[in-house]
Amino acid sequence: MRVMTPSYLFAPAPQPSVAVQGRAERLPVRRIYCVGRNYAEHAREMGGDPRNITPYFFDKPADALVADGGIVPYPSLTAELHHEAELVLAIGAGGRDIAVENARDFIIGYAAGIDLTRRDVQAAAKQAGKPWTMAKGFDYSAPVGAVALAAAIGHPRKARMTLTVNGETRQDADIADMVWSPDEIVAALSREIVLAPGDLIFTGTPAGVGALVPDDIVTAGVDGVGTITVSIA
Repeated sequence: MRVMTPSYLFAPAPQPSVAVQGRAERLPVRRIYCVGRNYAEHAREMGGDPRNITPYFFDKPADALVADGGIVPYPSLTAELHHEAELVLAIGAGGRDIAVENARDFIIGYAAGIDLTRRDVQAAAKQAGKPWTMAKGFDYSAPVGAVALAAAIGHPRKARMTLTVNGETRQDADIADMVWSPDEIVAALSREIVLAPGDLIFTGTPAGVGALVPDDIVTAGVDGVGTITVSIA
């Protein structure tokens, strides 16, 4: 049977992807999900109550990815570009209604990431009761380092995570301090949508988020996983 090759009005955009440690192949990225307020101290610094937290999710476009060593143009419409260091999960198998005890079977690897946020835009949207997609999903808002495969490093559930700006430590915590563990996050998200290979999940940031300015050099790292460094243009 002849297979018809689709034609397009113009060339499709390139497939977003991230590097994989020790491999020539890259991990193709389908969607990027993020968990809000998953560290108690960060929930408090943002004016929330960690005792009332249940997992909630927002997303970023896959083409907002920035690779290690990349340049992030300072975004428009904000005077408060904030950094948020995060552990990122890479999904390698699809499924829905995943049980917590089976969640690790769906995680192919881990990476360090930085959730960049237009904080003033987010605050204004929250106050007005409007969506804050443009506070999180703008261009270049998702720096992610190379993925460390779980087959090589296991499934870290306790590891130091830090973020520095121009060599000065801004965030310093342990991923064990998450309100919702990576396994619980995967299970919760799979009840809302069908997870698929190539999905990335940012798992939340600890306390210490702060503003960035042009010429800043930002590095986030998770011990045993990897690092990501970007510069603000």
